[in-house]
Amino acid sequence: MDAVDAMRAVAPSTRAVVVGDGPAAARLRERNLDYHFAGVRRGTDLAAHYASADVFLFPSLTETFGNVTTEALASGLAVVAYDYAAARQYVRHGESGLLARVNEPGHFVDLVCEVSADGRLRERLRTGALRAAAALDWERVVDALEAVLADALFRARAARAASGRRIAEAA
Repeated sequence: MDAVDAMRAVAPSTRAVVVGDGPAAARLRERNLDYHFAGVRRGTDLAAHYASADVFLFPSLTETFGNVTTEALASGLAVVAYDYAAARQYVRHGESGLLARVNEPGHFVDLVCEVSADGRLRERLRTGALRAAAALDWERVVDALEAVLADALFRARAARAASGRRIAEAA
């Protein structure tokens, strides 16, 4: 919420939309009457919420896989998140989003202000987000896994050959 307040100081027309639900939702609704709390959304409704945004703020330090991170990238949003978990894996700082230092909320707020104040940065991140998401299609993921496995097999064969042992070829 501090990040949204700072964002509004830089870009007064900012509207905060919170999608999802959780144990703090009721308290947050009471304290932020000017936010739009959309609740849980799915399918095309969720996609419409992503499509209507410019920036995706994800200050979580508890997420694991991070579907929302990849969904935001695929929606072409400038992502601001902590350099942690899925965001660390999928977001390239300065290319497809901005990554704040873990457990430094002040740094997170600074990055939110930076992306809010700079339209060219926002547009560059949005373009990079789409490129990053395109690299996550199944064919590319399987190709990358196949390359890792082939490299591991090559290294194992080379190591065994160097030690004078032969690796039996599969028939």
